[in-house]
Amino acid sequence: MTLTCQLDPVLDAELRDGILALWTDVSNAGGAVGFVPPVTAEDIRPDLERSLAAVEAGERRLLVGRDEDGAVAATAFLTYNSHRLMSHWLWLYTVMVHPAHQGKGYGRTLMAAVEQAARGFHGIQAIRLTCRGGTGVDRFYAGCGYKEVGRIPGAIRVAPGDDRDDIVMLLTL
Repeated sequence: MTLTCQLDPVLDAELRDGILALWTDVSNAGGAVGFVPPVTAEDIRPDLERSLAAVEAGERRLLVGRDEDGAVAATAFLTYNSHRLMSHWLWLYTVMVHPAHQGKGYGRTLMAAVEQAARGFHGIQAIRLTCRGGTGVDRFYAGCGYKEVGRIPGAIRVAPGDDRDDIVMLLTL
């Protein structure tokens, strides 16, 4: 079982539908990708359309991973930092691996592809991401070489009485 990653694929209807299905499935499986289950594809569609519009405008780059059947199985959005004093690093958003592929090494393959892509961008010296505390995903990112550089206690309200830390992590290239 392998994951094949592609940077900046053609944003056709098949890809858009595949990412929407992935984002919905990851969210409903409890993945910390901006939503709390249960959600529908229509709940997620506006966020997806904003992200893809940023890709089309050249403000973001999209990395898509496909499984052995060619289905969208993983994604990551790399966003340039528009502040002139911070243009040497980029943001990593909406890192997802389909729940059916968890534990197969797809996440590490995706993160290696993210790092490789970022190394190819002129002037980029680091990748920064945030993740939701209490999910364990920070340990995954640490295993991929990211270091925790900040934490905002209780910044993410998952539900009343369930506030999570917003963890900031950095990979220096």
